Amino acid sequence: MPRVFVQGSPAGYYPRYAPEAGRGAVRRITEVGEEVLHRPCRDVTEFGPDLAALIDDMFRTMYVAEGAGLAANQVGVDLRLFVYDCPDDDGVRHVGHIVNPVLETPTHERRLLDEGEGCLSVPGAVMAVPRPDRAVVRGQDRDGRPVVVEGTGYFARCLAHETDHTNGAIYLDRLSKREKRDALRQMADRRDEVYARRAANAEALSA
Repeated sequence: MPRVFVQGSPAGYYPRYAPEAGRGAVRRITEVGEEVLHRPCRDVTEFGPDLAALIDDMFRTMYVAEGAGLAANQVGVDLRLFVYDCPDDDGVRHVGHIVNPVLETPTHERRLLDEGEGCLSVPGAVMAVPRPDRAVVRGQDRDGRPVVVEGTGYFARCLAHETDHTNGAIYLDRLSKREKRDALRQMADRRDEVYARRAANAEALSA
């Protein structure tokens, strides 16, 4: 069984960080409450160097923030796009980006996994969110070619979570009012610690 899938295809070898990160710059991550996170993003219609540069920046920003995925509106850009570097429950690593993602609706009910979920835009908070144990996302790559990515377990959660972002939804929207208050309280308690770690990571990655 291949240990790494890049853009949904098996790869024999892959470096610790996606090569895009080496070309990118760290961007500020938006936080819950900022308008760009709470409205559906625009479709990407232009494929070219600007889009490629944005993807590079998003990879670097994701690694600095210790994330498994990052959507464009999390760096303040109102476009339907996300990057990911995420393991599934079998320890297989999945790396790539998806432009204009569409999460397929399963034809039959999937088992729901009620597990901890966090978000780089809700720094420090982790809450249990039920998600299907399998996800299929269709979209395009940075050159406009069609891409289909399938995930199970934790990677399925990542695909669903990031596609939600492009639709203007965050995982707090799936919680009860009480749970949401709990998440925001966790964020208030841990936010400074998270930002200190991100600053240290940014420095280490630049060294």
